[in-house]
Amino acid sequence: MTTPIDYAHAHAEQFREQLNDLLRIPSVSTTPELAGEVRRAGQWLVDDMKRIGFPHAELVDTKGHPIVYGEWLTAGADAPTVLIYGHYDVQPAEMIDGWDSDPFEPVVRDGKIYARGSTDDKGPVVAHLKAIESIIQTNGKLPINVKIIFEGEEETSSIHLGDFVTEYKERLKADACLISDTSIYAPDIPSIVYGLRGLVYMELHVQGPKTDLHSGGFGGTVHNPAQALAEIIAKLHHPDGAVSVPGFYDDIEPMSDAEREELAKLPWEVEDWSQSTGITEPWGEPQFSLGERVGARPTLEINGMASGFYGEGAKTVLPAKALAKISCRLVANQNPHKIYELLRDYIASITPKTVKTELRLLHTGDPALTARDSVAMQAAIEAYKGGWGGTEPVFTREGGSIPIVANFQRELGIPVVLMGFGLETDGAHGPNEHFGLDRYYKGIDTIITFHEAYAKLHAAGK
Repeated sequence: MTTPIDYAHAHAEQFREQLNDLLRIPSVSTTPELAGEVRRAGQWLVDDMKRIGFPHAELVDTKGHPIVYGEWLTAGADAPTVLIYGHYDVQPAEMIDGWDSDPFEPVVRDGKIYARGSTDDKGPVVAHLKAIESIIQTNGKLPINVKIIFEGEEETSSIHLGDFVTEYKERLKADACLISDTSIYAPDIPSIVYGLRGLVYMELHVQGPKTDLHSGGFGGTVHNPAQALAEIIAKLHHPDGAVSVPGFYDDIEPMSDAEREELAKLPWEVEDWSQSTGITEPWGEPQFSLGERVGARPTLEINGMASGFYGEGAKTVLPAKALAKISCRLVANQNPHKIYELLRDYIASITPKTVKTELRLLHTGDPALTARDSVAMQAAIEAYKGGWGGTEPVFTREGGSIPIVANFQRELGIPVVLMGFGLETDGAHGPNEHFGLDRYYKGIDTIITFHEAYAKLHAAGK
């Protein structure tokens, strides 16, 4: 008897070509000129869902890019319902960025498929659809009920998805949410992310004189805004790397010894870190491991600075203003708006009287911590063991942010399972983004196993 996994293996080449079709669509949500391409990618997903046999699949318009929504609810009232989330929009990509091949023409090198969106997040999105297709083609039905949301604005902070979830809360009711927009620790070591950091993104504006001045005529009498900015930034951290903003750490829930032991199962050695960064000496809070600093501790980072003249040649200008882009990655129980206010007030207190500053809030995202003992989480453990040849996954926290996770938890009140297949080294958002074909195929197997395991565990009342 042919099993869903047998079917998936037999159609591996077809499934790869279907992924290629979606990867060729430049669905860059941050570029207004490509709005039509974003919509085309969403329509591709709707068409594929209808081809697979989804009883309901549609493109839902928002004030921005559309949301793909689908339902397959024929497993019955006694079966659990899973809400599957992913995104089909991608970051900008051009050859000039350092790509070795056209970012929107997929190529396979060394067992990896290179294309923008391959790992973030089109590869995992298509893996979910191919898993469902494999089950339907062999069993004729799904063992659980499925609802799907694929959005086109994740790379622009999911601007309209939160409103969609709130408006359609009753329609989106489910027993659990499954997301694959995360990474595993290594190709042979699957891991389940149970914590995601939140985000607060800001701009710091420093204003000095009313206009740019000649440094020969005014230098020594005007506090240079670029220098003032540097002085302010230098006071945002203590020498040991800890953030110096008063109250910054107040709301953090300390990690238990058991949690730190679990995180230590995935030791991020300095040698591995150095190979990835090209830096020999780590920086940051020394009392925490590298893995804890990345996933379990909040940060304050300077993402960009601009002031004065920085073109070719020389120009002895004394700039009128300076700007810095600042972001904070936040952990569970930290409120992005509170952190912004703390930083705003602290910067105001250390601003020299010779300049004026304004900290502008651009956008926020809530952190999320998911329960590790839900039935859906147990199904994910069984699923990874099935997809990875019996290897049991370990639990970890991820340094990135998926703001919508907190929305699902808050609005729908359901556990969220982060069951990813990418690697941190896949180059998401950078040149030569890629996704290992072995992980694409293992991902399909893992999702198939999740559906089957969740149905059995739910029926057993576990």
